[in-house]
Amino acid sequence: MKSDVHPPAVSVIMPVLNEERHLREAVHAILQQEYAGEMEVVVALGPSIDRTDEIAAELVKEDPRVHTVPNPTGRTPAALNAAIKASRHPIVVRVDGHAALSPGYITTAVRLLEETGAMNVGGIMHAEGQNDWEHAVAAAMTSKIGVGNAAFHTGGDAQQAETVYLGVFRREALERQGGYNVEFIRAQDWELNFRIREAGGLIWFSPELKVSYRPRPSVKALSKQYKDYGRWRHVVARYHQGSINLRYLAPPVAVCAIAAGLVVGALVTPWALVVPGGYLAAIVAGSVPAGKGLPLKARLQIPVALATMHMSWGWGFLTSPRSLAKKVIASRRPAVLGETQEA
Repeated sequence: MKSDVHPPAVSVIMPVLNEERHLREAVHAILQQEYAGEMEVVVALGPSIDRTDEIAAELVKEDPRVHTVPNPTGRTPAALNAAIKASRHPIVVRVDGHAALSPGYITTAVRLLEETGAMNVGGIMHAEGQNDWEHAVAAAMTSKIGVGNAAFHTGGDAQQAETVYLGVFRREALERQGGYNVEFIRAQDWELNFRIREAGGLIWFSPELKVSYRPRPSVKALSKQYKDYGRWRHVVARYHQGSINLRYLAPPVAVCAIAAGLVVGALVTPWALVVPGGYLAAIVAGSVPAGKGLPLKARLQIPVALATMHMSWGWGFLTSPRSLAKKVIASRRPAVLGETQEA
């Protein structure tokens, strides 16, 4: 794979559902990549109730590199598998419908695959808002008080990783592992990367790669997103013992402590209110550096965004049904070794 002589052809796959607001921007960011090799874009269309399908049809007419495939289930892993099957090139780039690749992303990713020998490379999920609320969420999502020390949110040194945001894969790795596990409605990236690593493949994080991400547009949408994150993180913890750490346990512990403080404070002693009061003070204080440079209305909403993320994630983790984990564990796919690993 000599990118300086014959850059490998690239397939960009994109699962979409109700993405009328950002789809055109996301696809244009792909088509405007200055990549010397051949490129195609395969958009997997879920059952949207907005203008997503209409916009996708317009994009297909405007550029012959864009194609669409149906995804009747609307589920992300099924969409990704359908797009992988419909695509044909040796490098597969995953992009979401509310994300925009930075200039040079594909060229850099292909170079990193060559330099590191990795099976998948990824970088920073750079949240960017378009109004005061989204600016507040973006600030929360890129701050350590919001997401801890997750490198793909806050940045860090290039290094081996357990998983990466989105990902740029060698097709051989995807096909060898049979694609994404469709039972993982969320956390499907982690599960696939887990199998790739089990098979001896390298997953590589690099801050050179950056994808602009558009936050959820309301408190309700953000709450659902983070509740799902917490719910599926607990599934992952049950699926793979030893994958949990203190960063993941912080939100459910906070939910329990705050709930206990409110109940004890109301029924026994007001001193217990120190716990929820201390949490509130912490997120207000943490929002000050996180909101540096933002308009006042955006800065004032950062504590709301932080609390929504923490409490929703924690509640999702605590209420994640064991039956869901059992169903997912039953669908477990063993990692498939390549010929070199088996030798």
